[in-house]
Amino acid sequence: MFHTELLKGRAIFLTGGGTGLGRSMALRFAELGARIFIVGRREDPLRETCEEIHRAGGAAAYASCDVRDYGAVEFAAAKAEEQFGEISTLVNNAAGNFMARTEKLTPNAFNAVVGIVLNGSFNCTQILANAGFHRSLAAMC
Repeated sequence: MFHTELLKGRAIFLTGGGTGLGRSMALRFAELGARIFIVGRREDPLRETCEEIHRAGGAAAYASCDVRDYGAVEFAAAKAEEQFGEISTLVNNAAGNFMARTEKLTPNAFNAVVGIVLNGSFNCTQILANAGFHRSLAAMC
């Protein structure tokens, strides 16, 4: 449906890229020619996703990063820029989810969700914007 070079020349910074929807997006964006930089808290899924992209002939790199930690996001953004140059697209995909009824959700669990989804999205958006990121922004939660 899409031309295989639709995203050629783009470098995408994708949070939560090691599993689930983020992993699916990383694989598809790479199929369409993008260079992918993924972040997440667990290194193994990030590495496995990057290896799959490499086996298919794509370009991918990663950094273990908790998006709630501003300094960790700064480090990951610097590593992404070092790897791929200017980052052209941000996808704020990282999320915290708990399979629980609302009345059973603890305050700590709620704070984790808010921290990842809201604070993490803010951290990534601000850091990449201040690093010269100006072309496009996709905020996905």
